[in-house]
Amino acid sequence: MRRHLLAVAALLLAGVALAGQAPSADRSLFDGKTTQGWRGFKKPAFPAHGWSVQDGWLKKAAAKGEDSLGGGDIITVDTFDNFELQFEWKVAPGGNSGVKYLVTEDRSGPIAHEYQVIDDVRHADAKIGANRTTGALYDAIAPAANKPIKPAGEINAGRIVVNGLHVEHWLNGVKVVDYELNSDALRAAKAKSKFKDEPGWGTKLKGHILLQDHGDEVAFRNLRIRELPASGGTRQ
Repeated sequence: MRRHLLAVAALLLAGVALAGQAPSADRSLFDGKTTQGWRGFKKPAFPAHGWSVQDGWLKKAAAKGEDSLGGGDIITVDTFDNFELQFEWKVAPGGNSGVKYLVTEDRSGPIAHEYQVIDDVRHADAKIGANRTTGALYDAIAPAANKPIKPAGEINAGRIVVNGLHVEHWLNGVKVVDYELNSDALRAAKAKSKFKDEPGWGTKLKGHILLQDHGDEVAFRNLRIRELPASGGTRQ
């Protein structure tokens, strides 16, 4: 009887261990030296101009001179659906960019969910609206008003979590946006945005991570992703 009870206990513990299986370890999306793992949006290779690796940063030059044609948006070769993405970024004065996720190349362009990256101060006079400022779900959900933003030229830390249908944007260690995919609230936000007529925007899908070429200077580093199980948790 004792052996039987021990065997049952062992099976139960094994089941608990599997049910609470830890998420995969972080992995780097950018090694600081090469562009391995990235390519142009709807392109087979990495852009020949515009983007470069400099001092550990994946940098997009301002569109001028030999880079006047730009490099275009770049995406990860791999796709992801449940993940925690961490990255550092700095934007030049007056610059504008973004980190997009749930990106599919089935659409005509890189239309997706976007963590906005922009020089808030120099774009304030343009009255772009809070839902187009740093950390926002671009054109849909404004970030927290007390977000801890650092000025253009300084390093900011971003984080995006997609855990099932739940999504979070973090800025410098503070959660600034959270929403639910497929929710009534997100559909209402979509209806007031530029994505109102875009089929599938706001639904869950597996897609690429994208770094945006908006024609301005921006740089990224320490891009790391941790894939989560379908019901996985997040670090607080």
